[in-house]
Amino acid sequence: MSRTATYHTTVRWTGEHWGHLVMGNGPEMKFSAPPDAHGHAGVFTPEDAFVAAANTCVMMMFLWAAERFKLKLLAYECRSEGTKLIELDRTEIFTRLHFRPVIRIAAAGEPRAAVEARTRRALQAAQKYSLVANSVKSEIVVEPELIIEE
Repeated sequence: MSRTATYHTTVRWTGEHWGHLVMGNGPEMKFSAPPDAHGHAGVFTPEDAFVAAANTCVMMMFLWAAERFKLKLLAYECRSEGTKLIELDRTEIFTRLHFRPVIRIAAAGEPRAAVEARTRRALQAAQKYSLVANSVKSEIVVEPELIIEE
């Protein structure tokens, strides 16, 4: 049987190109448009939020998959970038999300090839089950660097 869950945020305009964000889970922060859209540098932007939402969701799903695949995770760090297309009529869309995770796994006496294959399957599961990645139109590209340690 299907279930639903609802999440909330509240935004408030605070003047000029500034806003204040309150997330349903508690954190609050100011935000702006990015500098290329008449916003401010050095502050959270909707574009940052979009790319961060996908990156954090994929990571959380990888942690879930790594546990199920019985991987001995030593480290996970992922740089992601979102590519935005700006059309002549000034409409914009993210066309691509590119993830570059660096994942360190302990072999723990298992053959390295077997651990690497299981890690790649866990990464595929993370992408498959990522709510955010599955909710966007953008192309999703994942190029992992896997480090299997003895």
